[in-house]
This record gives sequence, C-alpha cells and structure tokens, in this order.
Amino acid sequence: MTQKTPSRTEDKKAAQQTGVDRDRFRRALSGFATGVAVVTALDERGGKVGITINSFNSVSLEPPLVLWSVAEDSVNYDVFVGAEHFAVHILARGQEDLVERFARSGGKKFDGFDCREGIHGVPLLPDFAVCFECSTDHIYPGGDHKIIVGRVHRFEDRGADPLIYHRSRILRDDD
Repeated sequence: MTQKTPSRTEDKKAAQQTGVDRDRFRRALSGFATGVAVVTALDERGGKVGITINSFNSVSLEPPLVLWSVAEDSVNYDVFVGAEHFAVHILARGQEDLVERFARSGGKKFDGFDCREGIHGVPLLPDFAVCFECSTDHIYPGGDHKIIVGRVHRFEDRGADPLIYHRSRILRDDD
C-alpha cells in the first residue's frame, strides 16, 4: 500500500483540527535545550549560502547519518532542498555573533571569513565546535519544513563546548 504525502493545505487543516495553539506550542518546544548550528552549501551558481538552525539530530552510526530541517518559507529553501552536499557546523560557546549573522535573510553572511573548501566546494567556516560534511541522502516532508537527512563523509571535532539555546535565548556562562 502506498502512503500519500499530505499537501501543505492538508497539513495546515490537520494542525488546525488538533486545537494546538501555534505560539504556545512554540514556547513549549523552547523548553528543550539544544545546540545551534550553521549549515552551508553552494547555490546553483556556486555562491556560498548559509543558515542558522537548531533542528539537528543524529540518525544512525551505520551508515553515519544526521538530519536537520529547513522551513519552506526560508529564503534559501530551494538551495538547501536542491543541494547535493552541505556542511553542518555545530557552533561553540562564544560564537553568538554567527547565530544572528546566518539567521538574517540576504546580506553578505560570509564577508570577513576565510572559509576553506570542503567536499565538492562546500564552504567550511573557520571556527566551530564540530563540523560534519555531508551528501544529501533523503528529504522528507515535515509540516511547514523539509527534513534533510545527510550521509556524513567527513567530520572534525575540535572538542569545544557547544553554544546552547534554551527558552528562545542563548545560554551564557553566568546562566
């Protein structure tokens, strides 16, 4: 039996039928502390593209798989859904400036960075706690997001403490 993927309109109707208030749901989800990452890729013209995320998870050790999600209303949605390769940079404590830099739409996010090239030319940020270089393995619908599963081909763990996001803010050392 083939399972039909619900359309965006069907997803919205289903969400409305649950009676879950979106803003309250978002606040409740913020109770789960998470790391913050920047995902980078190349657009169809070879331009560097990056986005701040906090929706990152491990999936499998064999094969090595990770996942993250991108909102359908993201300016860079088409780039990431179409990218064959990408890098996930887990940010380290003290990299709060990168959260805002890569969260904003447009602009010159890579100005001032001496990025090196990763697999297939994907830009790698100079500083991070951990970096995973991936190829896109699967893309799944997830409500108003697409869930991107990446196969890890190479990674670097620098042993730095991660930047933590909780209750809609970055946790500081004095928290």
